[in-house]
Amino acid sequence: MTGDFTEEIREKNMRIRVGHVWAMVVAVVLCAAGAVRAQDAGAQQGKPTMMAKDADPDWDAVTVKPSDSDDTDSGFQVHGRQIVMERESVESMVGFGYGIHAKQIAGAPDWAGTERWNIEGVPNVQGQPNMQQYETLVRKILAERFRLKVHTETRELPVYALRVAKDGPKIAKTAGDPNGKLDMHDRINGGQRRIQVTNGSIADIALVLKFYTDRPLVDQTGLKGRYDFQLAWTFDEMRAPTDGSAAPSLFTAIQEDMGLKLEPVKAPVDVLVIDKVERPGAN
Repeated sequence: MTGDFTEEIREKNMRIRVGHVWAMVVAVVLCAAGAVRAQDAGAQQGKPTMMAKDADPDWDAVTVKPSDSDDTDSGFQVHGRQIVMERESVESMVGFGYGIHAKQIAGAPDWAGTERWNIEGVPNVQGQPNMQQYETLVRKILAERFRLKVHTETRELPVYALRVAKDGPKIAKTAGDPNGKLDMHDRINGGQRRIQVTNGSIADIALVLKFYTDRPLVDQTGLKGRYDFQLAWTFDEMRAPTDGSAAPSLFTAIQEDMGLKLEPVKAPVDVLVIDKVERPGAN
């Protein structure tokens, strides 16, 4: 992702909003390299430094309130050390915190998908959290204030199987150190998205792509190792160029750019089952 952590959050919010077309979708963001770049950039530009990588933050002070019905803004944000979740449902927070597709959440009461909440607080660890630490904070507020209890089951669900296309893969083995860090840049322009990956596994890209589809995605390529590649597709035809330069759909782009394909099948996947969740009490 981009080096600026606020940009990383913006991209994750974009994935959530795209997912609202069919369900609340939350992406897993691969940000280990981005967090390091953000820390370096912060030192140079006066931005907040990042938390220690091994820090396990909890909340120092936090408020949880029902959202104003007239409020139309929403999203997961970070402002320095301040964490903000604006007009988010329990289901969206579960998806964000656990990094799972909306259809991998089961057992949620109706209100968990319709009632919206505003959460603001500061962690008990100095510095700005990276994405994994932000997700940890979301899971902890769900457990502490919403009394969320969950367990994981394996269930057979409709999924997209990511497989090698007829003519074989078109992605190249990484030109760098295969034991080095993943580097992924994600850009949106005119209803189009471009992902450029250096030293990424197929599992890495599968984790991201599944949040742009209407069902979970399972890697069945059998491809090992690390690769360098890019993928560009159009997700909003109304905003895309009309001069013939627009990228194809995601399904077409995966086949043309990567030599892979997405096929609808049923397969066993992990499902997060909600055993208990409650509306929070007053602060």
